[in-house]
Amino acid sequence: HWTLLSVSLLNCLLSTACSVGLALAIALTVHSRGTHLVRGCNSSALPVDARAAIATNDCPFNTTRIYDTALALWFPSLLLAAAEAVLSGRCSLVALVFQGIGPCAHSYGKEQV
Repeated sequence: HWTLLSVSLLNCLLSTACSVGLALAIALTVHSRGTHLVRGCNSSALPVDARAAIATNDCPFNTTRIYDTALALWFPSLLLAAAEAVLSGRCSLVALVFQGIGPCAHSYGKEQV
């Protein structure tokens, strides 16, 4: 039970940190209109808006769809990380109940008797 509690708390903490990091990345990307995504390119031909970026030889990657692709991958990842954090939190509560700690522990013990 203690292993379940410690692993689920650790996973909940890491999933929450991942969710916060993804939310911050999405917010910064939307706020800057994707300019941070093409910062590694040293071309003056790149426009300020990353959505209108063109592929140049000065950039090590294709910049045409980087804004939309990044957001399309980050939104589902954010939702999955948040769901994982919630499920890990629920698993932590179950481990606490098994240990006799928590709000439902006393009723769980009476039901078992």
